Amino acid sequence: MKWNKYTLKTTTQAEDFVSGVLMELGINGVQVEDNVQITKEEKEKQFIDYLADLPEDDGTAYISFYTEEDADDEKLLDDLRTKLKEAKDFIDIGEGSITKGMTEDVDWVNNWKKYFKSFTVGDFFIKPTWEEMDDKHRGMKMIEIDPGTAFGTGKHDTTQLCIKQLIKYVKPEDKVLDLGCGSGILSIVAKKLGASEIDMTDIDPAAIEAVYDNFKVNNLSMDKVEVIAGNVLEDEAMQEKFQNKKYDIVVANILADVIIPITAIVDKFLAKGGVFISSGIIYMKEDDVKEAIEKNPNLQLKDVVKQGDWRAIMAELSKE
Repeated sequence: MKWNKYTLKTTTQAEDFVSGVLMELGINGVQVEDNVQITKEEKEKQFIDYLADLPEDDGTAYISFYTEEDADDEKLLDDLRTKLKEAKDFIDIGEGSITKGMTEDVDWVNNWKKYFKSFTVGDFFIKPTWEEMDDKHRGMKMIEIDPGTAFGTGKHDTTQLCIKQLIKYVKPEDKVLDLGCGSGILSIVAKKLGASEIDMTDIDPAAIEAVYDNFKVNNLSMDKVEVIAGNVLEDEAMQEKFQNKKYDIVVANILADVIIPITAIVDKFLAKGGVFISSGIIYMKEDDVKEAIEKNPNLQLKDVVKQGDWRAIMAELSKE
């Protein structure tokens, strides 16, 4: 299958911001190219695939994203240009030019694997399935991930924010609901933390397949684990199912524009004292999500945690 490939010329300063804008516009993945120099710590931890010295960093970055070959992308591109123009007063967007090319699945569905290296979050060691376990990390909780085409290697700031909050809040025997589960990495973390029952949902069929594969490779039982395809905001039967079960933890690592409407109904899914962990929130949307939480009389803002330009926002259902 062929795909449209759009490449935006911007600045290294604006990389995270532009990536966040694209996510808000419905682009699930981007490719970033720049000459930002690799630190000694990054080389040692192998957070990236270090091959050779990079050319001198001139502050330029190229962000590529993909759409289906026959997609009508004019509105997407116009919305992107509008958002970049609105942002130029507070961040250096750079040239902002967008070029179009074509590519095929083989160019990007599999080739990204050479850049996905193992890393740690808290006491979890997360590695791709195709890498061997090393002696240095044998005492840690290990998770193996092969996301396929589903979102979720765990390396993005938003996913790491969620993992850290799950470590903080999940207790043995908790019931957990994972909205927008992607590869299932957050549910795997919850399972390894002792959650007794987990439900997941995602609108992407590739995610449903990836969840089963990743639970299997981590030798985790699917007993009391259910994966449901669909949109919780539109599916009333799904909402009723979750409302009847009542969860100790609901986690959603999606986008701020999806988190906001979820905030209006998530209290129905929570047990008393239950915690809603939300991420995928670019810093510019932090106040919008907090405002949405404050509009729900059953929720109380609990905490805001930052990593780079991204935020995780926690809310709690009243215990009364």
